[in-house]
Order: sequence, then C-alpha cells, then structure tokens
Amino acid sequence: MCTFKKVLKIVAIVAAVAAAAAGVYLLVKKLKEKKEADADSLESFVSCSCLDDEPILVENPA
Repeated sequence: MCTFKKVLKIVAIVAAVAAAAAGVYLLVKKLKEKKEADADSLESFVSCSCLDDEPILVENPA
C-alpha cells in the first residue's frame, strides 16, 4: 500500500508540472498573438506628417 501512495504522488507531481507547462505555453501563445496583432495595426497606420510639407490652398472669400 505504501508503494501505491508513492506512485500516486509521483503521478500527481507529473500532472501538476504538465498543467503548469501547458498554462505557461498558452499564456505565451496569447501574448505573442496580441503582440503580432499590435504590430499589424501599426503597419497599416498611415501618418499624416507627409502632408505637412505641402502648401495649404485657402481661397479668399472676398
């Protein structure tokens, strides 16, 4: 009976380590996807600073 308890403890420890590793994997995967999504949104962002050098045409109301 004593060896059976030792085996159960070892199995429980292995299961706990596997669950922790799976949790870390999922967390890293989620953070990586979020970072890639942020990078994609920055790539599609167009700055209006290129229009600063162009003259602004204003019509005279008079």
